[in-house]
Amino acid sequence: MKVNKITALKLLVALAITVGFTGCSKKNSSGNTSTATGWKINDKKGGFQHNSKYKGQETAPGLVEVEGGTFTMGRVQDDVMHDWNNTPTQQHVQSFYMDETEVTNVMYMEYLDWLKTVFPPTEENYKNIYVGALPDTLVWRSALGYNETMTNNYLRHPAYSSYPVVGVNWIQAVEFSKWRTDRVNELMLEKEKFLKKDAKVVDRSAESTFSTEAYLESPTKAYGGNEEIVLKGKGNKLASKEDAKNVYAQRSSGIILPEYRLPTEAEWEYAAVALVGNREYNLYRGNKKYPWKGQYTRNSKRQSKGDQLANFKQGKGDYGGIAGWSDDNADITAPAKSYPPNDFGLYDMAGNVAEWVADVYRPIVDDEANDFNYYRGNVYMKNKIGEDGRAEIVTSETIEYDTLANGRIQYRNLPGQIAQQQITSDDTYLRQNYTKADNRNFRDGDKQSTRYFDFGTSEEEATPSDKEVERMYHSPKHLVSKDSVGNMVRKYDTSSKRTTLINDNVRVYKGGSWRDRAYWLDPAQRRYFPQDMATDYIGFRCAMSKVGPKSGKKTARNK
Repeated sequence: MKVNKITALKLLVALAITVGFTGCSKKNSSGNTSTATGWKINDKKGGFQHNSKYKGQETAPGLVEVEGGTFTMGRVQDDVMHDWNNTPTQQHVQSFYMDETEVTNVMYMEYLDWLKTVFPPTEENYKNIYVGALPDTLVWRSALGYNETMTNNYLRHPAYSSYPVVGVNWIQAVEFSKWRTDRVNELMLEKEKFLKKDAKVVDRSAESTFSTEAYLESPTKAYGGNEEIVLKGKGNKLASKEDAKNVYAQRSSGIILPEYRLPTEAEWEYAAVALVGNREYNLYRGNKKYPWKGQYTRNSKRQSKGDQLANFKQGKGDYGGIAGWSDDNADITAPAKSYPPNDFGLYDMAGNVAEWVADVYRPIVDDEANDFNYYRGNVYMKNKIGEDGRAEIVTSETIEYDTLANGRIQYRNLPGQIAQQQITSDDTYLRQNYTKADNRNFRDGDKQSTRYFDFGTSEEEATPSDKEVERMYHSPKHLVSKDSVGNMVRKYDTSSKRTTLINDNVRVYKGGSWRDRAYWLDPAQRRYFPQDMATDYIGFRCAMSKVGPKSGKKTARNK
């Protein structure tokens, strides 16, 4: 019995030590102690504060998570054009989020309503903000067709509310994405009690608006510096509520989401083809011609056999089949979610409307320069610093506008946002990864790429006339100016010596539309259009980068 007692005592001591070590391990792994210094993190007495309770990026409104990976970007089957426009390249795309559907009329109408309410077009300072954001409803007109019904009703009539918005140029799509970023983050901060409840509706005005970047730079500048709206330290996602009493939300808080934006061409194509449905172990089982499985455009399932899987033009004069047969059930565009989603859960990645992507168009994707998150169109910017040494906030007097080639006036920034400017040579000094702000024509279109390049001179030494004659892409230049009275003067380029339509202001659009034949439904197909012009068959959807791990779930390696 005596031996048994000693043995039992030893077991108890061993168990206590094990529990102690386990407890210490859990405590240390919780993020409460620094592995760098051993100091306590989130100490109530002060010191370094960190959101150790962060659970992962929240899926923003309207988005679907797309797990990234490698894929063959470009042509994998038909090449009836016999050009280099979509030569296959192997690319890797990071995980991201993408809109489940194309941006609809009702979504864009909410944007227009916000602009009209906050920046009344009846006021001189703001008259071009709302007008500049309006879609061009005249894109529906045809010289030999009667389409006035769509011209007058498509954007605003409730019958078309869930249809994809069209008549929006690339610049307008980008500005919508910026606006959407601010409105979503405004709501996120309100939910976490960093902003006064309902201020986004009750207190909004031209002098009192929320901008994500302005808030991050200096929270007191949001809502025009109204401290009754911008609150301190009541967010329940900070690591230590006790120490959050005198702080604002920061990027390190994990509350503020990355920006909505247009997807890159590589992201869009990767998401559209959805090869994940063809995966076996770590390999793809063949290629896909369309976003769905199979080599045909018609549904093979018994319940809907024979129906088209996308909205496209099936033949000359045939946009939707004959009456009484469902076919694709649409003569122009169709409501969102009219057709089955692809393997990522994304709708209408082929047909309905083609979609703007972020990239500047070039005939070749330069995979020798980069095969990771490929994107052509970087123009690096930085905050403009005012006389007080702080970031300069745009006011109603400092709004900047651009006059587009077609004479349309488009706002560049809005009151409450931070003014931006391009980086300079001082910012790129001794950098190896980039050397200038504007990289739209990197390795294709710069002076070194032309047949005129003289190794004895620099790009800066060339005269304006030399630069004009020796341009890589000899595209038309339509000029817009104002006369002495202030009237707009537009000069159309009538030169017969132009050799291309490509320049730094043409953007890629992807996917077939209701006006296109089945050939264009292949996600690899790519076309381009001027960024300041719109059509009745190009819409867009937004994307958002994913921060953190490639996948939020544990992936079985053998499935």
